[in-house]
Amino acid sequence: MRHFAALLIYLLSALLPLFVSANEAGAGGSGSVKSFQYKTALQSSQSAIGRTLDDHLFTDQNGRSVRFSDFRGKPLVLSLLYTSCYHICPMTTRHLSKVVEKAREALGRDSFRVAILGFDAQHDTPQAMISYAKKQGVDKADWFLLSADGDTINALSKQLGFLFFTSPNGFDHIVQASVIDADSVIYTQVYGEVFDTPLLVEPLKDLVLGRPKPGQTLLDELVNKVRFFCTAYDPSRDGYHFDYSLFIGLIIGALIILSGLLFVVMEIIKRRRLDRT
Repeated sequence: MRHFAALLIYLLSALLPLFVSANEAGAGGSGSVKSFQYKTALQSSQSAIGRTLDDHLFTDQNGRSVRFSDFRGKPLVLSLLYTSCYHICPMTTRHLSKVVEKAREALGRDSFRVAILGFDAQHDTPQAMISYAKKQGVDKADWFLLSADGDTINALSKQLGFLFFTSPNGFDHIVQASVIDADSVIYTQVYGEVFDTPLLVEPLKDLVLGRPKPGQTLLDELVNKVRFFCTAYDPSRDGYHFDYSLFIGLIIGALIILSGLLFVVMEIIKRRRLDRT
């Protein structure tokens, strides 16, 4: 009898972990209790690049309804977080704020938009988003502070490739900022609590200055192209500046080309005159 009881206990102890693992594997979807795998989260995030986002409905910090289509026309930087996070999310937002200011200095303050969205639908209310923004110093930075219901959060996070799961510390999630173009298409993803400035500014520079815009005149397009090529990153001060040497080089290059063309045209005219005589 003792041997039978010992055998039964051994079998139960061996089978219990398998049963628990099967249960955990079956708990799918963002927001469920599940172990977080960074590699899987990164693959999901990367696979979202090129995807067009639906016209989701949010509530901003003023309690007004905002649709995703309201952001169309300019690039958007979107960061997902939860307001009860005490370390990672605040660090991410503060660093994002610094890089956003550098991008605005280089590209223009109104050249793109920035929004943070609380993905903890139960607690990330407009009031909670305002309080979070004040603590991180971005409440007066012309940022959109967005809240949404659970269904919207799940639908949007799936489109963004943003995976998050509940954990004893709150939530486990990948730290990403999505750069979305003027047509609501995900252009790139930027990862990490702290990231190099060009990782965010270069995609924004391409979207703001590198692409022709509807109704844009030829002169405006030319000016933007010059700004695009001459706006350079300076690693010594971790910022962007307009490199006049590049601008002067472009002018000199253009003059050389024009001079060469003029010389060719003059030679052709001279040869034709000689042929006539």
